[in-house]
Parts: sequence; structure tokens; C-alpha cells
Amino acid sequence: MLGSKPRGQMEMVFAGCIGDFVPQTHILKRVDKVLDLSWLAGEVAGCYSQGTGRPGIDPEAAVRLMLAGFLCNIVHDRRLMREAQVNLAIRWFAGFGLNEALPDHSSLTRIRQRWGSALFKRIFERSVEACVVANLVGGDMLHVDATLIRADVSWSSLAVEHVEAVNKVNEDDTSPPRGSDGSGQSGTNPAKTKKVKRSRTDNDARMATNKYNQRLEPCFKQHTGVDAKFEVQVDVCVERADVHEGAMLVTQVERVEQLTGKKLSVVTADKGYASAANFAAIEARGMTGIIPPARTRPAKVPLSRFRFDQLNDLLRCPRGHHLRPGSQTIRGRFYRSKAKDCKRCSLARDCLPKTGKSRAIIIQDGHGALLRARRRYLKKLPADRAAYHSHRFRVEGIHGEAKTCHGLNRAIRRGLDNIAIQTWLTAAAINLKRLAKAAFWLHLALWHQFTRQNRIAINLLGHFDQCGSGRLKKA
Repeated sequence: MLGSKPRGQMEMVFAGCIGDFVPQTHILKRVDKVLDLSWLAGEVAGCYSQGTGRPGIDPEAAVRLMLAGFLCNIVHDRRLMREAQVNLAIRWFAGFGLNEALPDHSSLTRIRQRWGSALFKRIFERSVEACVVANLVGGDMLHVDATLIRADVSWSSLAVEHVEAVNKVNEDDTSPPRGSDGSGQSGTNPAKTKKVKRSRTDNDARMATNKYNQRLEPCFKQHTGVDAKFEVQVDVCVERADVHEGAMLVTQVERVEQLTGKKLSVVTADKGYASAANFAAIEARGMTGIIPPARTRPAKVPLSRFRFDQLNDLLRCPRGHHLRPGSQTIRGRFYRSKAKDCKRCSLARDCLPKTGKSRAIIIQDGHGALLRARRRYLKKLPADRAAYHSHRFRVEGIHGEAKTCHGLNRAIRRGLDNIAIQTWLTAAAINLKRLAKAAFWLHLALWHQFTRQNRIAINLLGHFDQCGSGRLKKA
């Protein structure tokens, strides 16, 4: 017999909790068991007036709504609130009943503006501290890497801008002529100034790319530190895309040690961090840096053939002549050979530039540490190779997870502070997933241990019943 079902809407009357309709394996159900936001109300109390005005949205409910969006890959506020209207799991996770009105999407925006980005950083730090308490952070090896986040701007918003302000040209019109030929040209030539693209809708975005064969795009750069034990993000920082990742390494290590309270012994990174200053700073902290040294530019007489005497501050060329120390730069020091030594040298044709009479070389600060790192890399120690292999799938896997499952492939708002809030909430959501997974396996292990003990007790009771006298049978 063909069945039929009436489509009329019936009154929904039931006794129970909304949580009963949410599966135990749902991500929000599992995260709720490890999420603690009881401290939040005291942190944001100073942002609200005491005793006047209408009551605001419960801070914990607002943060739970935001975290539910990142956990379920619904990162835009409008779409999140539309989904929360019909999604029982989100309503239950945020603490809203079926007959309660949900806040407007604009309320979440005003809450972020009122609280400031520092509070959301604290939410991320709390997730790291919870992972440390749960023994999910080893604290001995740190994987560091950076990734680009596409800015929320259109291509039509990009405009060409002079790095040297064009209005300086008018100021230079009153300056004396350039050179001694009396040509009357201004000191600043606008035709030779470097031009870059800037977004008119997001001034913090910068043009960058992570591939040589890919065009530049307006982006932000996230610097990430991942612990090697259970892939917990222990450091997240967002800067403009034109900030080089190598300059952030030491700062990241300091933040991780301060937050986790553990002393790092090994740090891994890719070639973008392979600078002499970073190797020297890592050695000074008593750590081991597993970072592949960057490739040097091909040359007939490369820098590797020169010998640097750090004790006497001398640089010796392949023919045994000394290069004299010169001026100090930001990253190192100039060393220049004598013209008379290079004139008689058999390597002058390959060593000197086409129009130069002497060789000038910059020795970076920490050059000795760089040489030691290169020698260690050439040894290809099994432990170093395993650590760097772990680096590639752990920290890069975190970036892939954040962009694929949590909406970090593109910024959802504009401005550096808003992007920082997005990255901190994304990292907190991933850490809570790790924490919930660990709690699930711990609960499962305890359950197996409990059932095993119960099985032993049942078997013992069976032996007692069979003996009758209360004594176990002899083997």
C-alpha cells in the first residue's frame, strides 16, 4: 500500500531540551564540553554602563555565536544569523531557546568594536592555556610559518600610488638645481619614483603573492606558531603583507615561551627565515634552528670561497688577500679589497664587477651562526630531517585546515584589527577542536578501562558462584 504524509504544519509541543536533538558527535556538542567562558563577563564589564541603559547581549552568548560560525565554516555574520534561525545546534550552543529572538547581525559588529581586538586575543590565549593544562602542548619543538590572507577588496578599488609622495615635487621646485650643469631640474624626478598599488577601501592591505608565477593580490600576512605535539596553535599574529616573515621569528619564540611557560629547544621554519640574524638569535637562546639555508646567488667566485675571521674582524679572499672592514649597515658590515691586490689577481676577471676595481662584500651580523647552520644542514641528520618533515605537514596543514574548513582563505572584514580578530577566533576554534578530540579519547579510554574492570569483577563473581565455598578454583 502506498503511504502518504500530510504536509500541514502541526503545533510542536514537546518536553525536553534542545540539546537532546543535537547528536553527541556534533562538533558544537563536543566543543561545549571543553569551552569555559565564565571569565568573560568580568573582562568586558568595563565596556558597559552600570545601572543605566537597556541590558545588552550576554557576552558569553555573543562569543559562542561567533565561535559557532567559525567551527561550522559560516564566518559572515549575516549568513550566520540566518542559519542560527533554523539550526538547533547553533541555538543550543549559544543558549537561545526556540521561542527566543536572536540578536541582529549588526549587534555582533558593534560588540567587536566595543570590546576591541585585545579581548579576542585573550580568548585565543585562554584556548592555548587550556591545551597546556590538558597536556596537549609539548613545549619543546615549535613550527613557524606564514601564510597570506586575501583582503576583502575588489580589483577596481586598487589605485597606483607613488611611494614618494607626489606633493613633495612642489616643495622641491624651490630647491637648487641638481648637479653642476645648471639644467634646472628638480631634486625629485616623479618619472623615476617607484609606483605601487594600494586599495582605496582597505589601506592596511598590501600587494603580495606566495608564488612566482602568480600575480600580486591585496593581502594580509598571518604568522603562525604550531606546537609539535598535537598541532596546537600557540602563536598567531597578523601583519601587513609587506612585512617579511623572517623579522618575526624571535618575537614569536618569545611570545610562545611566555604564554606556555615552557622553554623551547627546537624551532623549525622554511627558507624565508634563514637569515644570519635569526640563526644567531636562536643560538643565543640555547635553541636549535632547523631551517634550510637560503640558496646563494650563482657566481664564479661566490662568498663561500671567502674566509671570515670573526675574532680579528678580517675577511680573506681565495688568493689570501685581506678585505678591510668598512661602514656598518643595518644588517651587517662592508668589507672591501685593495685595488692593487685585485689588479694583480688571476681571479679578477671572474671576481670583480665589470666596472669595478675592487671587490666589496657584506658580512651579515651572525655570519658564524649562519655557517654553522649550513654545515649542520649538509650533514642531513635523521632527527633534523624528521623534524622538518613534521614541520611541512603540521604547520602547513594548519593553514590548509583554517582556509578550507574555517573560512580563512579570504578576509571577511577590512582593517588590520578586524583581520586579527578573525585569525584569533579561527585559531581558538581549531584549538578547541583539538581539546575536544583529546577529551573524547580520554573519555573513551576511561570507559574501556571501566568496562574492563567490570568484566574482571563479573568473571570473579562467576568463579565464586561455581565454587560454592567462596574460594576460587585451582588452576
